[in-house]
Amino acid sequence: MVNETTQQRDITRLCIQCALLLLQHGAESMLVEQLSSRLGVALGMDAVESSISANAIVLTTIMQGHCLTSTRKNVDRGINMHVVTEVQRVVIMAEHKLLDVAGVAKRFSHIKPLRYPRWLMVTIVALSCGCFSRLNGGGWDAFLVTLIASGMAMYVRQVLTARHLNPLINFCITAFVATSASGLLMRVPALEHSSSVAMAASVLLLVPGFPLINAVADMFKGHVNTGLARWTMASLLTLSTCIGVVTAMVIWGLHGW
Repeated sequence: MVNETTQQRDITRLCIQCALLLLQHGAESMLVEQLSSRLGVALGMDAVESSISANAIVLTTIMQGHCLTSTRKNVDRGINMHVVTEVQRVVIMAEHKLLDVAGVAKRFSHIKPLRYPRWLMVTIVALSCGCFSRLNGGGWDAFLVTLIASGMAMYVRQVLTARHLNPLINFCITAFVATSASGLLMRVPALEHSSSVAMAASVLLLVPGFPLINAVADMFKGHVNTGLARWTMASLLTLSTCIGVVTAMVIWGLHGW
C-alpha cells in the first residue's frame, strides 16, 4: 500500500509537471488537459482529472479508488513551441511503453526552451515586416524604412524582455521606437516619398496573434475562463501598442498611416 501511494504521488507530480510545462509555454488548454491525462493513464493511473485556469492548475489522479490531488501556480514563460513538442514526444513514448516513471522524470528535467540568437531574430523579423510593406503596395524605399524600424524595435523588445520588464510596458516602448524610427526615416530627403504603409508594417511584430488564436480555441472548446484571460491579456498588449504608436506620433508630429 505504501509503495502504491508513493508511486501514485510520483506519477501525480509528473502529470502536473507535464501540464505546467505546456501551459507556461503557450499550449491551448485542451491540449494541456489531454496530454496530462494521457501521461497519467500511460503510467498506470485509472484516470486523471484537471482544472486549468490562467494562474494555476489543479490535478487529481485516481488509482484503485484512491485520489491524490496536487496544485501548482502557473507563471507565464513566453510562447515556445519547442517545449510543447518535446512534452508531446515524452507522452507518446510513455504511451508506447518506451519510458517508465523514472524515464519520464529524466526527460522532463532535460527539457529546456529553445532560444534563437538575438541577431537572427532581429534579422528575420525585420525582413518579414519589410516584405509585408512590399506586399501592401510599398516600394523599395518603404521596404528599407520598415526593415530598419522593425529591426530596431525587435532589438529593443528583446533587450527589455531579457531584463524581465512588464510585457505591457515592453510593448508600449517597442511600439514607440518602431513608430518613431519609421516616421523620422520618412523625413529623410531620400525616403520622404515612401509609402505610409511603412509605419504600419514596422509595428507588425507586436501583433499578439498566437494568444488571440489560443483564446478563441480555448473558449470554443469549453475552457471559457482561460480563454477570456488570454483574450484580455492580448487586448491589453494591443492597447499598449496603440499607446506607444500614438505617443510617438504626437511627440514627433507624425501624420497618420
